Amino acid sequence: MDFPSSHGAYARKMYLRHTTRVKDGKAHTYWRLVRSVRVGRTVRQQTVAHLGELDAEGRARAKALARTITGEREQADLFVPTPAPQAAVRIHLDRVRVERGRTFGDVWLAWTLWRALHLDTVLDGLLPPGREAVPWATMAAVLVLARLCEPSSELHVAEDWYRRTALEDLLGLPASLINDDRCYRALDRLLPHKTALEQHLVARLGELFALDYDLLLYDVTSTYFEGQAARNPLAQRGHSRDHRPDCKQVCVALVVTREGMPLGYELFAGNRTDVTTVKEIVGTMETRYGVAQRIWVMDRGMTSAANLAWLRETGRRYLVGTPKSELRRWVPQLADAQDWHTVRDGVDAKQCPGPDGAETFVLIRSVERRAKEQAMHARFQARIEAGLARLARRLAHARRPLERGPVERQLGRLLAANSRAASRYTVTLESDATVAAGVRVTWTVRPEWDDWAPCSDGCYVLRSNIPDWSPEELWRTYIQLTEAEAAFRIQKSDLAIRPIWHQREDRVQAHIFVCFLAYVLWKTLEQWQQRAGLGHSPRTILEELRRIQSTDVVLPTADGRDLRLRCVVRPDPAQAQLLDRLGLALPERLRIRSSVALTAEM
Repeated sequence: MDFPSSHGAYARKMYLRHTTRVKDGKAHTYWRLVRSVRVGRTVRQQTVAHLGELDAEGRARAKALARTITGEREQADLFVPTPAPQAAVRIHLDRVRVERGRTFGDVWLAWTLWRALHLDTVLDGLLPPGREAVPWATMAAVLVLARLCEPSSELHVAEDWYRRTALEDLLGLPASLINDDRCYRALDRLLPHKTALEQHLVARLGELFALDYDLLLYDVTSTYFEGQAARNPLAQRGHSRDHRPDCKQVCVALVVTREGMPLGYELFAGNRTDVTTVKEIVGTMETRYGVAQRIWVMDRGMTSAANLAWLRETGRRYLVGTPKSELRRWVPQLADAQDWHTVRDGVDAKQCPGPDGAETFVLIRSVERRAKEQAMHARFQARIEAGLARLARRLAHARRPLERGPVERQLGRLLAANSRAASRYTVTLESDATVAAGVRVTWTVRPEWDDWAPCSDGCYVLRSNIPDWSPEELWRTYIQLTEAEAAFRIQKSDLAIRPIWHQREDRVQAHIFVCFLAYVLWKTLEQWQQRAGLGHSPRTILEELRRIQSTDVVLPTADGRDLRLRCVVRPDPAQAQLLDRLGLALPERLRIRSSVALTAEM
């Protein structure tokens, strides 16, 4: 598949530069958001977006967008309005001090997203307050916001992260009441409401961003465990997408829209093959959201004759990739230069009717993919031939007889490690009494492999039962599977879904559910910033706003009192530009809540 290159998630520092340009005879200041990525000892700067100063109309549009998303839900008890002028108070300037610095900007934005999705009110209904000292709905918010802002373990959240943030002011929850036991129990309380929350989020995201669910992208990945996970029957060894075959894993099946907005997910055992999950996922999603004329887009790992027959018989529409072996059915069409249509620079497609007329096949050939596959084949061929030559020299110079078993296993490892080119060679281990080793290795190149490779390199086949779409529509729809793959990259890299440290099955499921909710917040911010002209890197926004702190300014008065003002540090010009584009205004002062003695329920 011709996927665009993925974007790394290793931003360490973000800032804005300004340049002056002349337009219509006037000088204008433009801000450019630059991300510095450290690679070894070098720093590489990447331009993320170009920002110009907003005029009054642009600022009004930004605020209107913010109102559409947030609904202008204010927390009057948290923020202190600008006070009216009062009588002057004499202050000892030499005793003025600053205390209680907290990171504010990122958690404030995350809390804004949480409330924009109405997750606070929904969880208040699903988890009504009881005898617990801390509402479970509030603890759920802590876990998800932590996963979005600074992914880490529940223990780290309880012992370090929470007390360094301003969530104590936003949630009204003292840091002394946050402990690891309460975090773990919050996982247990949150998990039973997975289906209800997924259904709420589908409806809410559809309202906010006018999403349609006529096209669903389905893919499966795996995430691995640290530890034995002996009490979790889902933890099994299988095909590891994380290149950790030494670890047990679970498989995560995710369904997203064409924009990458999540519809839902399911967990399967780590040794479950992708092709066996299709009926269950399709049935689950239709049970949850109703049967509709949706189009299911899936990669070749989901393709089987039984699955496709079931989809056709039940009237479901699909667009799937096919195994590489499917190309051999279309050798004449691949060789025929007619009826190819350019769908993108370097990518051509040809539509071919299926044998029974019920399906459409689309042949795709890509210049970039061909160059990539040819380079891979050349590399693997060189490795195989070098390995065979080394083995032949070893056998020729051996001074004693060698057992065939270890030599055969060495050959197997060499071919398995370079499987893309292994079928090019016919390798034989023969008995030879003329050498001390007693065996010798010979190999030949299969000419049919060399004849087929130039024809098939860079080519693949799509398969669909949608009769009225053009080859370009089918191809462009299929490559939207990158959104599902991007969802997995975000959860693994930016939200740290792996490795899983929990051992119990229910805690593992709850951990992945928290990551799923954090991903929903991530995609909400991404949609927001795209509409605001800020690119598509939520981590950049969060990292930049994280530098905004709240702090207590303590003013000793002449009459012996201490005036304590909980202030939010004013954003610098770079941060102000971001907030202006998002249509948000930081509060200047926070209300200091009266301390209430609460006893933690253990």
